[in-house]
Amino acid sequence: MDTQFDQAHLWHPYTSLTKPTKTYPVDSAEGIYLNLSDGRQLIDAMSSWWCCIHGYNHPVLNAAVVKQLNQMSHVMFGGLTHQPAIELGKQLLAITDESLDAVFFADSGSVAVEVAMKMAAQYCFEQGLSKKHRFLTFSKGYHGDTFGAMSVCDPHTGMHHKFSKLLHQHIFVQAPECGFEQAWEQRYLAEFEQQIVEHHESIIAVIFEPIVQGAGGMNFYSPAYLQQVRSLCDRYDVLLIFDEIATGFGRTGKLFAYQHAAVVPDILCLGKSLTGGYMTLSAVLTQRKVADGIGTAFMHGPTFMANPLACAVAAASIRLLLESDWQNKVMRIERQLLKELEVNRHHPLVKDVRVLGAIAVIELHEPMDWSAFQEAMVDRGVWVRPFMQLLYVMPPFIIEPAELTHITQSLTITLNELK
Repeated sequence: MDTQFDQAHLWHPYTSLTKPTKTYPVDSAEGIYLNLSDGRQLIDAMSSWWCCIHGYNHPVLNAAVVKQLNQMSHVMFGGLTHQPAIELGKQLLAITDESLDAVFFADSGSVAVEVAMKMAAQYCFEQGLSKKHRFLTFSKGYHGDTFGAMSVCDPHTGMHHKFSKLLHQHIFVQAPECGFEQAWEQRYLAEFEQQIVEHHESIIAVIFEPIVQGAGGMNFYSPAYLQQVRSLCDRYDVLLIFDEIATGFGRTGKLFAYQHAAVVPDILCLGKSLTGGYMTLSAVLTQRKVADGIGTAFMHGPTFMANPLACAVAAASIRLLLESDWQNKVMRIERQLLKELEVNRHHPLVKDVRVLGAIAVIELHEPMDWSAFQEAMVDRGVWVRPFMQLLYVMPPFIIEPAELTHITQSLTITLNELK
């Protein structure tokens, strides 16, 4: 494998070509394992950025791709339709709340957020709500790398502050401070309530990640916050968008994170594990009032929208998930992560250890350069990708207890080497 060409010419996420970071060549993948070119085998503790919930090279998903490939790999969705899109649409509406009634297929998580924001904006404009021109969101949030998505990411601690002069200025409130199992106090909502009371006439929608803030800080917060926000949005006639790109399809222990609070957004963004990590695809679901309220043509249409290959493997992935004992598997992963990572809570560099579903986070007091840590983990046969002050894992749901123990022990040993 020509890794020199890779280092000299191929941009990897959030890297510089003048100071390229180390990459590890992968020849193949099977189950939870990545097989490197040098013969080493790594447990993927990241599910390839949270996508591969069923692991790699799954025979059921492989068969779905091959079957669809032999029929057609792509056809435009403008004026045409096909069975994989229809089947996937039916599945998504069947497994989400009945009030979500319309589906828009997009290319990626970032594009799903763009679509949701445009959908909410066009709805407001069609209703004659001309004063509405901003979104309300949380600090420490992350919603993607395109311009609309960047504009609702954290403007200071996020990854996109260099583009602040180019981004539309929205309203940010402090990220929720109430832990997932923490008793609710009304003071947690004070800043949010103040902003929506004062600015609801200019707010198109509230947008945030329910229950788990992902790449912006891996924060877990109380379902009560969602319930309070839903109530305020209803009271002041503001749309509510949930970004479940990372949390959808079982990662938090519920099929969707909003189910922890028994509330439903007006618009829901899904992606990442939608296809089981096989192809890029996202979906934006909305309530009928939004779809009907837009009335005229919704102004968005990606070239590869509802790609048949992606829709076919997504439909197969959802069937595979629902036919499995996924919830018990996720709960077993949660219990094991809680038990085996607790020892790290007393490490002098560690600020917090938290677990929810198949997500575990070790937060340090200060950000650090993780390159040496990552290399040490690779030497121990585990793939992780920490960032800022966050060391986290989100393993595939198929992981066995012994394999998960290898991850947690490797994390603890390598972390202890930092003392």
